[in-house]
Amino acid sequence: MTISDHPLLPSGVGTQTKYVIEALLNSGKFNVISLGGAIKHQNYEPKRIEGYPGFWEIFPVDGYGNPQMISQFIRDRKPDILYFMTDPRFYEWLWSIDDQIRDKLPMVYYHVWDNYPYPKFNKRYYDANDVVASISKVTSDIVQNVCPEVEEEYVPHAVNSDHFYPRPSKEIDDLYKINPTLKDKFIFFWNNRNARRKQSGSLVYWFKEFLEREDVDRSKVCLFMHTDPTDPHGQPLHYLASHLGFNDGEIFLSTNKLQAEQLAALYTMADCTVNISDAEGFGLATLESLSCGTPIIVNMTGGLQEQVTDGEKWFGIGIEPSSKAVIGSQQVPYIYEDRINKDDFINALLEMYKKTPQQLKELGELGQQHVKNNYNFDVFKKQWVDLMLRVHEERGSWDSRKKYNNIRTVEL
Repeated sequence: MTISDHPLLPSGVGTQTKYVIEALLNSGKFNVISLGGAIKHQNYEPKRIEGYPGFWEIFPVDGYGNPQMISQFIRDRKPDILYFMTDPRFYEWLWSIDDQIRDKLPMVYYHVWDNYPYPKFNKRYYDANDVVASISKVTSDIVQNVCPEVEEEYVPHAVNSDHFYPRPSKEIDDLYKINPTLKDKFIFFWNNRNARRKQSGSLVYWFKEFLEREDVDRSKVCLFMHTDPTDPHGQPLHYLASHLGFNDGEIFLSTNKLQAEQLAALYTMADCTVNISDAEGFGLATLESLSCGTPIIVNMTGGLQEQVTDGEKWFGIGIEPSSKAVIGSQQVPYIYEDRINKDDFINALLEMYKKTPQQLKELGELGQQHVKNNYNFDVFKKQWVDLMLRVHEERGSWDSRKKYNNIRTVEL
């Protein structure tokens, strides 16, 4: 049983959960029921997804469900493992009933966390799982230090290399036919949700200053943004583009929903993909870009920093934050928010812009190999199948439940 963003959504959480589910189903050893949340549904009828060795049913839910709903699903469907994913803020209610769940079946949490300092306040949540799988090296280090008692496994994100690879020139030529003005331009690509932490406004403002440099031919450069320009959680990008005088093809906004192959063609067409979020658990778009052989410019935060370098080689440009403000809320008492400096960003754009086509190609090939070596899709699928089989064998469920004791000792 899985709980997450709807697994057919293009969000990072939805996409990764879909990859996990498909791996389990295709192994022939699992059936899956999914609670698909994080959106407002038009229809709440369950949907059977065909084409897999096992069965897969998706039940649309508001939010991520609630205690009564989860308890009922567990009673009625008797799942053997509960998998759930996104950051802890959304699952306090689930951990509040962990004793009712874990006496019957193990809980496997695919953990999203962006940054330091070590979130000691998360320990009670980590303790409430049988296994915590970590999406990045930062997250893995955090779990091991905050809660060494819980079983933790580093399972980084991956992308489907059957879709995300350098697309053939014919597909790129077809894109140029749609917009011939892009053909002779250096294209910086930005594929993100238009939301506050993604820094879309800073990106647009700073790109304008980059274009105004004497050593940049603004007629030969484009910022291609694949996003919703009217997202209520972001900034009005059409207005910003008009306000800043972008009226000659300097910014191109792509708003249509795209299939993976179409998105891969955009990555291949681009010269560089950019992500300067101030908080990013992993950053799936830049991994997709590297898989397509296109180098990246990123803020050295969260999972982005392990994508742009393996510690020796670089696969783009990593910008160290110039500010690490400690922010927080009632739910998250403290966490770093990593902001980069405008001049550092413009210099990174300039450095990438001045590279020759051959240098860009070589950098992209290194990045593609980095993805194959460290974020291999086949390894990702096998790791999840092996993990779930091991959890079931070692921890059992229902009558065979093992390794769980709901008695806790507290020293007063």
